[in-house]
Amino acid sequence: MNTNKDSILRKSEAAKPIYSITPFTILDYPDKTACILWFAGCNMRCGYCYNPEIVKGKGKLSFEDALGFLRKRINLLDGVVLSGGESTMHQDLPWLADQIHQMSMKVKIDTNGSRPHVLENLIAQKLVDYVALDFKALPRSFERITDSKLFEEFEQSLEMLLDSDIPFEIRTTLHSSLISAEELIEMADFLYQKGYSGNYYLQHFVGEKETINTLPKSFKRHFTETKHSLPIHVIWRN
Repeated sequence: MNTNKDSILRKSEAAKPIYSITPFTILDYPDKTACILWFAGCNMRCGYCYNPEIVKGKGKLSFEDALGFLRKRINLLDGVVLSGGESTMHQDLPWLADQIHQMSMKVKIDTNGSRPHVLENLIAQKLVDYVALDFKALPRSFERITDSKLFEEFEQSLEMLLDSDIPFEIRTTLHSSLISAEELIEMADFLYQKGYSGNYYLQHFVGEKETINTLPKSFKRHFTETKHSLPIHVIWRN
């Protein structure tokens, strides 16, 4: 990539975009040993978010901190997950992804889909190898759940991924007081009508730690009873 390395590293050192690093995971990148770089900040405020300290907090680590960590794990890790927060909010993410590729590690992006132009750039430059796209809700519930008006951007990201050859998955966190069983069926049908034929990963909200909003108890059975009504293949992650 044609970039000014010193300028990017100085800017990263000043801003410290990364909140923390999970040094090892075999769950977050399919079939890969990986680490997770958690980027601070997000343009959504989902009430069930498990990472309020990352979403609302400031970064503690620079790109050079992260790269120094990764250099020590060359030949030990297959890939790096860029998560958050929302990693695509950070301007120099393509440069970081390129640096990771130069270490012969794969790059997975976790995203809410709100920055389709960033995804487009990463795909065009072959800087991303796998994407996990969060499907928060349909338009009628999207603003209430995410405190944002970014459904159209999510839809653009979905359509871009469907038109690409990048492996990706779609996932949804479910809380029974926010999304009904009927709406889950509609969400699955929305993906089916768009032409999505991959796995649809569902995660039931479990209130075991602090979240952005205090929410009532959620009941998983409200959703599992719809399994045979869904037009695409669903996998529960909890």
